[in-house]
Amino acid sequence: MAKIRGTGNRSTELAVAQGFRSAHITGWRRHVTFTFRIQVPPGSTAAGNTQIVRVRPDFIFRKTRLAIFVDGCFWHCCPIHSKIPESNRSFWEPKLQANVARDRRATHLMHGAGWGVLRFWEHELRDMEHFLENIKRHLKATQLPL
Repeated sequence: MAKIRGTGNRSTELAVAQGFRSAHITGWRRHVTFTFRIQVPPGSTAAGNTQIVRVRPDFIFRKTRLAIFVDGCFWHCCPIHSKIPESNRSFWEPKLQANVARDRRATHLMHGAGWGVLRFWEHELRDMEHFLENIKRHLKATQLPL
């Protein structure tokens, strides 16, 4: 079992990367990890200490400080497509809600560090042309003056 490795959302990310290439969108990088040190709030068991939190957007555009996350409909509780499995609900519900909380925290940390964050649902990639136009529009809006 230890040799079995998940592929995550590799197919979606590869589709986005291919879309960027075909639309001649440049300046992006995949899976750059950001490390944040946050103070543990008073009253908690580790009060006064710092906690290290890592955030890894699916894509970043460093020059414009734009981070892009492509969230899978099941794993990130898409309001349209997500359905918590009936079997073993006591396992799935907290797990999926923890994913949503982690997404909110990652977005908050990235914003706090001065980054813009775009989140897309996996199903939004079905209209790749619209998705790419949306990215181009945001990149143009965040262009830094020379």
